[in-house]
Amino acid sequence: MTIDRSERGATAAVIPALHDPTGGAPRLRAELNLGTVWDLPEWSAGPRSRRAELYEEIAAAGFQAVQGGDPARCADAGLSCTTFGVSRTSDGLGDQVRLWRDLGFEAATLHVGTGLEDHDTAVRLLADVVEVSGAVGLPLYVETHRATITQDIWRTVAFVAELPELRFNGDFSHWYTGLEMPYGDFDEKVGFLAPVFARTRYLHGRIGSPGCIQIDIGDDRDVEPDSVAHFRTMWTAAMRGFVASAVDGDVLPFAPELLPAGIHYARTVPDGAGGAREEGDRWTQALRLVAVAGECFADATAAEAAAS
Repeated sequence: MTIDRSERGATAAVIPALHDPTGGAPRLRAELNLGTVWDLPEWSAGPRSRRAELYEEIAAAGFQAVQGGDPARCADAGLSCTTFGVSRTSDGLGDQVRLWRDLGFEAATLHVGTGLEDHDTAVRLLADVVEVSGAVGLPLYVETHRATITQDIWRTVAFVAELPELRFNGDFSHWYTGLEMPYGDFDEKVGFLAPVFARTRYLHGRIGSPGCIQIDIGDDRDVEPDSVAHFRTMWTAAMRGFVASAVDGDVLPFAPELLPAGIHYARTVPDGAGGAREEGDRWTQALRLVAVAGECFADATAAEAAAS
């Protein structure tokens, strides 16, 4: 296994919650994945600096945390800091997670495996994630992502049946587009995914369409693309799962992760001069998605209160 058994404690099989020691009601935390400001076009309203000013601008925009940033610079700007990584195998996972903890990161999202593993191998990899997270004391959230162990919704629900202690980073665009979730009975699929939503403790903010993983949704709720309603449904279900089990001080990060066209995420449109440009401003879209998430969290909180 990936860790020394002598490090195991009472929480070795439990992924710790992301918790604010100052307390307060369980809350949604606006976080920004730094991929959102990678290669922003010149016409974007977003920041371009990679120095301390970047973190100050992110904080000034209302974000409370950064994913993938420098913990020291985040702290100077009053921001919390999480990270992300890839764990194709369990080799070295314990050492990597200890390093993240010691550097000051509060949590990490993980791409686990390749998607080609047989069931037993996949379950062993996921069990290692749970064990390392509990032993090191750093929350590790398995990301729902293409080309990883969670690329298929049926398999992912099956993993939860064997490892109910798993916790997820819900990047639902990978399922929505990659598995074309609207093709067929969308509501049935949402119901099927209830065990995953109940265990989602981090959310990557991105909205896709049935044919494109990242779209611009505009800034007017009255004319939102059809898929936005589907993402509202999934995000609200995940937020209800968080609210249902959260205690005072628990935090649910919502981190827009809007990636550039150069790595095949942002759509491009003709720029009127014979070239192409990204269809929208990823920075202003990140702010829009945070607003949508806030509406979903209010709905989730009200629904959970009504049900209790």
